[in-house]
Amino acid sequence: MRISLILATLTFVCSNAAAQSPATLIVNAKVIDGTGAPARAAEVRIVNGRIDAIGHWTHNPNDHVVDAHGRRYGLLRDGRLGLVRPAYHAARERLELAFPDGSVVVGEVELDGEVTTDFFGRPVEGRLVRGPWNEALSAHVGRPVRLVQTKEPGSGVDRGGGPVTMLSEASLEKLRRRAGPDERVDPRRFRMLIGIGGVAAHEEDGWLGRRVQVGEAVVLLHEQVARCAITTQNPKTGVRDFDTLREIKAYRGVRDRKEIDFGVFGAVAEPGRVRLGDAIEPLADF
Repeated sequence: MRISLILATLTFVCSNAAAQSPATLIVNAKVIDGTGAPARAAEVRIVNGRIDAIGHWTHNPNDHVVDAHGRRYGLLRDGRLGLVRPAYHAARERLELAFPDGSVVVGEVELDGEVTTDFFGRPVEGRLVRGPWNEALSAHVGRPVRLVQTKEPGSGVDRGGGPVTMLSEASLEKLRRRAGPDERVDPRRFRMLIGIGGVAAHEEDGWLGRRVQVGEAVVLLHEQVARCAITTQNPKTGVRDFDTLREIKAYRGVRDRKEIDFGVFGAVAEPGRVRLGDAIEPLADF
């Protein structure tokens, strides 16, 4: 068996939530004005700790924008975010975002005020990122968003138990055959860290609970990866164009009455260097 694909990814959280500042705009709010009238949808601008205005208007690019619900703005809400290619140089704290139009926004990360964002039903604390990326991302999605860095490493990940994901080429091929000749199942839909060649379809599911040698590293696999609607989006356009969940469910069924699984994940048990083409082997039970 061999490693067929290694995807190095940087997870970034785009959130409309922001700490209050001298010019803060609260969006997606319900306003009750005290007159007895029903609540109405409106935006609220706060300046120097006081309500300055209530209504709807074009956002000032210098405003700190707060979503009244503290919502995270991610791929489920806008598949176009998946078209932005990030690169992060940890030693220099330098972030690069490459956009589909060929533009690249680069700079050193500076942190601003604190913010708490709802991340799949749990609060995640972070700090706003200052720099040119907010304006570029806002222009890309057509609405004001802010980039947020989580306080704790890994706290922006929606899957507990480890960040290492694996999927075999044979599993992808089986889905391709079911999808038909007109649908090329791009592996980027599933955003897996490691692709595996030389095994049977879904053979990786049988490695759960075992240690797996991956190049010089060892990974302990915990569970199948439960898929979500992001996989229905075309990785080239961000548009939903293939119902992956329906196709996988049709031949694999569901786990625990709700989970639609495709691939496996686990945690690093022994760190080491991993290269494209390295061998990958489940180790003897321990």
